[in-house]
Amino acid sequence: MLDLAADTRSNSLLRLGAQPIALTAAALFLLIAGATSIAIWRAYTGAAPETDRVVVARQLQARTAQASEQLVEKTRGLEATQQESIDQLQVVQDQLQTMKRLMAAQQADTKRLSEQVASLNESIEGLRQSFASARATEAEPPSVTRRKPARHRVQASARKRSRG
Repeated sequence: MLDLAADTRSNSLLRLGAQPIALTAAALFLLIAGATSIAIWRAYTGAAPETDRVVVARQLQARTAQASEQLVEKTRGLEATQQESIDQLQVVQDQLQTMKRLMAAQQADTKRLSEQVASLNESIEGLRQSFASARATEAEPPSVTRRKPARHRVQASARKRSRG
């Protein structure tokens, strides 16, 4: 019985192999039916996956281009802002240098004026001491010296002027 079942299977395969035209025609019919059903389905839904993919790809390209343009604009804006910051920093540095120079000049002037004030104070102190010593000598009794009359003194001073 086992042999009979095996023969039945091999007989059906042999039968199919004996009619290759029918097999080819059935396969062709299935292919045409599948392609027709796909075409009808696309026509009925109105959506073609290829066109959807193309549209999505174009939208993606447009978004990418727009994002690139925005990045370029932002980069340019940052460059301009950075340059302005550099310029402002340079101005502040120049002002700082000017202030340092002015401060040094002012300190030198202050030192010079302090030295002049100290010198004037020393001169004033010397004048005070000489004035005090002159008062002390005036307090002593005057020595007896004969003074020339005022008229002789005027003439003597006039002679000195004419010589000098």
